Amino acid sequence: MRKPSSPAFRRLRVYAFDPSASTDLRTATMNAAVIKVPWETLGAGPSGEYLEVIDVDPASDAFYEPVDLNSPQLLAQDGHAPSEGNPQFHQQMVYAIGMTTIRNFERALGRRVLWAWRWARRDDLAAFKSRTYIGKLRIYPHALREANAYYSPQKRALLFGYFRASGEEIGNNLPEGMIFSCLSHDIIAHEMSHAILDGMHRMYLEPSNPDSLAFHEAFADIVALLQHFTMPEAVKNQIGRVRGDLSQRSLLSNLALQFGQAIGNYGSLRDGIDKIDPVSGLPDARAIAHVTEPHERGAILVAAVFDAFITIYRTRVADLIRMVTGEGERFPDRDLHPDLLNRLTSEANKTAGHVLRMCIRALDYLPPVDVTFGDFLRAIVTADSDLVADDDRGYRIAFVEAFRRRGIYPRDCRSLAVDSLLWGEPNEDMALGWLDGIDTSYKETREDLWKQAIDNAGVFYARLKDRNRFPAETLRKMGLALDDDAPKTIRRSVKEGGLPAFDVQSVRTTRRIGPDGEELPQLVVEIVQERRGFSDAQEQSGADASGHRSRGADFTFRGGCTLIIDLHSAKVRYIVSKDILSASRLEAQRRFLFERETESLGATYFGLDSREEPFAFLHRNG
Repeated sequence: MRKPSSPAFRRLRVYAFDPSASTDLRTATMNAAVIKVPWETLGAGPSGEYLEVIDVDPASDAFYEPVDLNSPQLLAQDGHAPSEGNPQFHQQMVYAIGMTTIRNFERALGRRVLWAWRWARRDDLAAFKSRTYIGKLRIYPHALREANAYYSPQKRALLFGYFRASGEEIGNNLPEGMIFSCLSHDIIAHEMSHAILDGMHRMYLEPSNPDSLAFHEAFADIVALLQHFTMPEAVKNQIGRVRGDLSQRSLLSNLALQFGQAIGNYGSLRDGIDKIDPVSGLPDARAIAHVTEPHERGAILVAAVFDAFITIYRTRVADLIRMVTGEGERFPDRDLHPDLLNRLTSEANKTAGHVLRMCIRALDYLPPVDVTFGDFLRAIVTADSDLVADDDRGYRIAFVEAFRRRGIYPRDCRSLAVDSLLWGEPNEDMALGWLDGIDTSYKETREDLWKQAIDNAGVFYARLKDRNRFPAETLRKMGLALDDDAPKTIRRSVKEGGLPAFDVQSVRTTRRIGPDGEELPQLVVEIVQERRGFSDAQEQSGADASGHRSRGADFTFRGGCTLIIDLHSAKVRYIVSKDILSASRLEAQRRFLFERETESLGATYFGLDSREEPFAFLHRNG
């Protein structure tokens, strides 16, 4: 007899926002949400293919019994009921939101999520085999007793804190009551996004310009905000309260409301809607020039993306609003008809999904180092143009306008026209047999996919070692300096006779499906070089020429490129480069690190050793 197949999904109960919304009559019913996560074989914890929840509480010297989500009783009732006092629900919550976040990334990227691995420097092909596959990211729901949560690259884990709320009567919290960061949808999605982004771009951990660490924080907030719209009942409740106008502040635009109030804020920790000048009706475009703290600077990028989302949503619902008010720009001043409310909810959900996927797809179109907000705009526009030829609803224009209103401009562009923002396509001299020896076959398991990526990186590494294979012009377009006459500060390979070394950081195979059903298969390759940098420009010039090492370098300067190769034509479609020989970029990084007065971009950036735990959810000094 044929065995029945496994279900497609596992239904689990979660907080749509955080526990504070369940103590308000206006939001209590919608805050107890049920979400569907992809079905997988689970062990107690839960422990699955991607995640392993380990509930050790060092502060209380406790180990909480792991939840068994395969229990018939829990399967029958969609898991444990939301509860602040039940550690097993806490375990269920972090797993469910974590897997939802992973699923959103995989749908947009067209491939499976892989966690970051770390390796020592290597100068030969054999060293590629020494890397270790990291199958599961660990999650500790009660890791620390403090008002924080963070992703640890070293532990390959998410660590969530708990703490007592402020003694002031703010919001719905009990003064000095216990607050658990692992029960906030926003904080879980935020930290999970840090982990996924680190798995794709490991050099984004380094502060090389004002935008670099801020981008990590902003992107994690963007994912958390837009995931609000995956909860239909919560979206419907909040759209009804703002009468369809999502430009008004609500739980949908808030980030970590309970957490923010618990530490003494009279509102959420952060918000997707920025301040607007009452006279001009525009945000402050000058803030980008002087705000440096990563969370605060990242908030500018978050506001730009949320602004683009609201603009797109408005265009999609203009006809519905016009039928009610007679004007497509003016929302009703009375309660919405249930049918209209349902339609607005559907459009908000659909729009948020489109915008989230646009932002996630852009990650493959970014340079491997020294990322800026302007790079992100160009990546969004280029990635979307590749997959969606006809932008009939003006999504890309909405992004350009939202970024422009906040003073975010890309470099090396002739104008802000959409076609000017596309990454440049290389000439025919880039048809150099890029796919020779590359395995692009479909792999069933994530470990096989990882092994395939390692093997492909080895092929690319061996090919680039044959420097005579590539015209000098091609290498310059890639931002690389591989000849012996390159500056002596560029790291050298001992086994290659002292020639400049390089690193093939990742090779990712993607297969995305566009709205017309056409497949877009690509290979995304990241190649990086590093160079010793000095705070004194004259010392830099001397070291570049002679290689003399009177002392250690003051900082590491990196360059390289992302190659996006079309698997149909076997040609390079885009080269997104950061030139290792760029004098202007080197000087800009030097000024950023040594001449600007920032809130500290050294080893204590978040109130802890930033080389160990660089992504605290809350700025500990703030």
